[in-house]
This record gives sequence, C-alpha cells and structure tokens, in this order.
Amino acid sequence: MKKLFAVITVLITLSMVGIILIQYSWLKNVILLKKEQIRSQINQAEYEVIDYLVDVKSEVDANVPLDMLPSNPSEELLKMLGKKTIAESVTVKEIHDKLRVAFSSNGLQNAKFQFAIISAANDEGPELATPEYLSVYENATIDTGHNIIDVWPLITVEESAEGIMNPKEKLVVVLTDTNAYLMKSIWGLLVAAALFSLTIIAAFYLTIRTILTQKKLSEMKTDFINNMTHELRTPLATISIAVDTLKNEKVIGDRDKLSAIGSIIKAENIRMNTQVEQILQAAQLDVNQVLKDKVPLNVHEVLGRLKDKFALQLEEKNAVLEMQLGADKDDVSGHPVHFVNMLSNLLDNALKYSKDDIAPHIVVKTFNQKKNIVISVEDNGIGMSKDTLSKIFDKFYRAHTGDIHNVKGFGLGLNYTRKMVEAHLGQISVESSLGKGSLFVITLPLS
Repeated sequence: MKKLFAVITVLITLSMVGIILIQYSWLKNVILLKKEQIRSQINQAEYEVIDYLVDVKSEVDANVPLDMLPSNPSEELLKMLGKKTIAESVTVKEIHDKLRVAFSSNGLQNAKFQFAIISAANDEGPELATPEYLSVYENATIDTGHNIIDVWPLITVEESAEGIMNPKEKLVVVLTDTNAYLMKSIWGLLVAAALFSLTIIAAFYLTIRTILTQKKLSEMKTDFINNMTHELRTPLATISIAVDTLKNEKVIGDRDKLSAIGSIIKAENIRMNTQVEQILQAAQLDVNQVLKDKVPLNVHEVLGRLKDKFALQLEEKNAVLEMQLGADKDDVSGHPVHFVNMLSNLLDNALKYSKDDIAPHIVVKTFNQKKNIVISVEDNGIGMSKDTLSKIFDKFYRAHTGDIHNVKGFGLGLNYTRKMVEAHLGQISVESSLGKGSLFVITLPLS
C-alpha cells in the first residue's frame, strides 16, 4: 500500500508539473506574439503620422526661380523665400492630435506619449516638442523595459539615400508604460491560466487527501476488527471452557462448582453484551437527543459518585485519586447519563494507560473561568506521542501496539467523550508526552 501510494503521488506530481510547465511555455509564446503585435500597431500608427508630415514637407517646399529675384538679394530675403522646415509648418497640437487619432485607430487607446521634431542644423535642442519630452526621453533611455523610443527620418521620395542616413529633420516619439497594453491584452489569458493551475493543484491536493483518508480508514478498520476479534474471543473462549467443564461428571454432582461456573458464564455473557452495546451506541448516538434531555447537575456531586464507582479499580491498582474541587460554582445543564459517562471515560483511561512499575496517581481539578467551569483530569501514565495526540479523538482510533492487546477497548471512548462535551456546548483539549502522562481539560458553560 505504501509503495503504491508513493508511485501514485510521484506520477500525479510529475503530471501536474508537466502541465504547468507546458502552460508556462504557451503563455511565454503568447506574450512574445502580443509584444510583436503591439510593436506592429505602434509602427502602423506612427507610419500614418510620418506620411502626414512628409506631405506637409512636400507642400511647403517653395522653390522660387532665381530670375524673379532682385539683383544681389539679401540673406534675409533668401531665408524668407527659401524652403520652410516641418517644425515651422505645423504646431505641437496638430502633431499631438494626429498621433492620438492614429494610436486610437490602431487599438492603442489612451496611449501615453511625448514627441519632438529635431533638426540636424540645430544642436541646442528640438525645434518643436511637447512640454515633458526632455524629461520623459531621458527616463526612457534608462528604462527601456517599459518605454519605447522611435526615431523617424522626415524625407520625401525625391530625396536621396544620403537624406535617409542624414535627414535634415526627424521625428522622435517616446511611448511610456507600454507594458500596460501588453497586460491589458493578455490579462484574460493570465487569469484563465491561473485558475486552471489552481484547479490542477486543488485536484492534486484532494486526490492525495482522499488517498490518505482512505489509507487511514483502512488502518482504523483493521485495528478495529483486530480489537473486536480479541475482545469477543476472550469471553467466548471462557464460556467454551466453562461449558466443557460442565460436562465433567465430578462437576455435575457439585452444586457449588455448578453455581460458580454458571456465574462465570453469566459474567462473560454480560461482558459481550456490553461490548456489542457500546458499538451500537456509538453508531446510533443522537447528539440532538442529548440536548433535549438535559437536566440540572452538580459537577462536584457527579465527581463524588465517580470516585465511589472506581473505588474497587483504584484499590486493585493501588492507585490514588486526588480531588481538588476548587470551583465556587458547579451547576451545569447536562444529560443525566451521558454527562457521567464522558467524565467516567477520562478516569477509566487514566487507569487503563497507567505504567506497570508506578502506582497510578490521578488528579481531578475544578475551577471557574468567567462563566464556565473547567474540569481537568491529569495522570502519570504512559502518555501519548504527537501522532497519537492528533488522532486521539477519532472514532475507532487506538494507538498502535502491534499484536499486544493488554489494554481492552475499541477506540470509542474518547470519540464519545468529545461528542458529549460538544453536545453540552463545551470544549475539550489534551496535553501529553510519552512517558510523562496526560492532561485532559474540559470547559463547560455554567447554567
């Protein structure tokens, strides 16, 4: 079973990791494609504005014939009649509006950008630029991951190849926070991928938990069957021996021996019926019925009756039961039978799980805490491991003792006790260490 569980876990883990890696690779490729798509959209939008600016340049080229100029024209006149630059022909607002419309028509609504037109003849700065261009451009040269800088030569078709390499004017466009468009375009895929991955992980968790639960139930079932077989086999064997003894002619004529053997058979029969009844009660326990049948009870009075009840067992084991009843108020609302049984189980366990070489010493304390009464049962027995401690209240659970059955029971007592404490609107906790005994604490509301 352990090997099979390990194989299943490894296979499921490998499958889950493989699927997540494939999904990661697919998302990585999608992101690359989306980046290329956004890059293409940006280029297309800027091409449209470049075409507009080149058309403007073509329209403003004013070539005046020399024969129409006066002789010896002044430099001011030549400059005035010469070719205008694009920066002199358009405004910042016109270019801004053109870029805004171009970006929007290409799926880049609300794009954040700055731009400038730079002349090769001017080294002092841009001829025309948006107010924040310089600061944004400087930041974009440092943070290239979130910003894009595009430089476009502004040349007409008639200009030579030299004009392309050394344009007289160029448009510089800086787009900021370009990753926002990428995230906007793929956020749906990212959410779907995350949900799919979480679904896979959840399915893996539930599968492993189910396997562990089934494994635990299988172990509990095996332990329960072993314990039940042992518990029922002992009285059956005793009855069988007693019946065989009755066939002895010497015994038949001895009324005292017949009576003694009859008592043994009766006692073992009662013992078997008690065990069967205990199992049936655990299966048919109705907590709602417990809540309906509550009556006023005094905790100290109940503990006093329990001390008398366990007197013979305490004497047999040479045990000491110390009562430190310090609670000023001990009135509770409880079921007359189940309330007594749940406390009785704690005392019974303290005696059952005592050490062989040390006389049992059980200390029962009560005290008030706000509007509650706290009942603690502490022993100096064998204690419990951390693993046992976490499962001690599970139905049919008993600490593994191999084939040794020196402690009788089906693992129902503490499960029953916990249910009864909860039915009485209380809480139960336990502290224990191997070889150092156990401490059970019950907190119940006062009536």
